[in-house]
Amino acid sequence: MAPVLSRSLATSASLISLPSSIRHPNNKVLNLKSVFLPRNNGLRNEFSCSGLKCKLEKRNNRISVRCEAAVAEKEATDTSGEKFEYQAEVSRLMDLIVHSLYSHKEVFLRELVSNASDALDKLRFLSVTEPSLLGDAGDLEIRIRPDPDNGTITITDTGIGMTKEELVDCLGTIAQSGTSKFLKALKENKDVGADNGLIGQFGVGFYSAFLVAEKVVVSTKSPKSDKQHVWESEADSSSYVIKEETDPEKLLRRGTQITLYLREDDKYEFSDPVRIQGLVKNYSQFVAFPIYTWVEKSRTVEGEKKKTKKTKTEKYWDWEL
Repeated sequence: MAPVLSRSLATSASLISLPSSIRHPNNKVLNLKSVFLPRNNGLRNEFSCSGLKCKLEKRNNRISVRCEAAVAEKEATDTSGEKFEYQAEVSRLMDLIVHSLYSHKEVFLRELVSNASDALDKLRFLSVTEPSLLGDAGDLEIRIRPDPDNGTITITDTGIGMTKEELVDCLGTIAQSGTSKFLKALKENKDVGADNGLIGQFGVGFYSAFLVAEKVVVSTKSPKSDKQHVWESEADSSSYVIKEETDPEKLLRRGTQITLYLREDDKYEFSDPVRIQGLVKNYSQFVAFPIYTWVEKSRTVEGEKKKTKKTKTEKYWDWEL
């Protein structure tokens, strides 16, 4: 319930002598003669009008009225998150990527799968000396789920994950002026166009997601933290938001989940399970971890009808290695 805040009407005092009318803060005039009509052989003790709640009080043989304005106050919740500005170089890079730097947009999948593989590699390496990092979060793997109905594609790994601080460092800044080096290399290769292998050489591969996505959401849980955080940004934005995940159904045991909300022009191609499975096969040749894709399958089932057995084909969805 919104709190009620005391507000003076004419002076700094909250109590005023009862005139024939008072002026509301929005310049409305309230006629007190009409609201304080006798009732039960006396005056009304309180009334509400034009957003003001007024109450009669008696002090020093004088009738006074205390008025309070009910102010609707936004509830302070964690759902809004904390807003951060991109490093200037990231904004430059985003601008290039969003405005069609590459003609072969499918490179985004190679880069995100490569990043997922790196996260798994890092966890495997660190777990040699810190076995507790593995916990009970399951096998080291990558799962890719296109969703044609909602126009999204989600890539999940059970790797090292990121803390809130690492999210800011990894997705809000670029170490060692990676963008500058990338732009320089791009300029040197302008005659042959944007090379498909160029974007992954300077630590900026994650941003290739915006080649096809109008919004990207990264949900990540590090074994070094007891909290899961969500990073979110839109194409053409100079900022991003980080908030804590509180929905029990969205909690990860460990790792990172990246959801791409595809652009209208790219929904048909990159939310198609068959297309994604083909790209994964092309780009996963050197990935040392299992990759599962969500695909539609069919199976033959038997049914009985009037004492005769008949078979029919049934469609269903499942993970495929």
